[in-house]
Amino acid sequence: MKQIIPEKSSEKVAKFLKKNSLHKRDFAEMIGVTLSYVYNLIDETVPFSTRGTTIERIATVMDVNPDDFNEYRIPQEPILVDESVETLKNYIKDNNLSVVAFLKAFPRKKRIDIVDILRGALPLPVDYKELKLIGKTLNIPDEEVYNMWEGRMKQVLESSGMNIYSNSGLVSSMFDCAKRYLLEHKT
Repeated sequence: MKQIIPEKSSEKVAKFLKKNSLHKRDFAEMIGVTLSYVYNLIDETVPFSTRGTTIERIATVMDVNPDDFNEYRIPQEPILVDESVETLKNYIKDNNLSVVAFLKAFPRKKRIDIVDILRGALPLPVDYKELKLIGKTLNIPDEEVYNMWEGRMKQVLESSGMNIYSNSGLVSSMFDCAKRYLLEHKT
């Protein structure tokens, strides 16, 4: 019987970079590590990371499950479950984009934040223009972008101590006004 030798994590990364013509510098920026670390990782001069955050970022960029890497352990930080993030992932697929192609639509310094949003470590941005840019990149209708933003703003209000249910009149007025302004003025 032939023994199956599992592919090393460093080999998976190297193949992914080659297949996607992704420069090691871009990959390093997307996952939040140094360029030399990526070179050493691929050359196997350093062991593959066992840090959950790094592996999750690598998996997110590669659009694979973190469990695909033998080095992956229980996540070190809580994962945010947000249906808006799932919506973004669906729009990435609906637009026939790879995660890498989607990430390349953003400035280099912004890419790691997008990776962290996709992996559930960061919430959607509160800044409407930032969220709108993500929506524009994925051809998300303005109304849907607004709904994502409103949901995120309600989270912020609640986490800051506001009971949005007992203040429903105020909250409704605020968001009705914001909706008219944002959707009618096409910010």
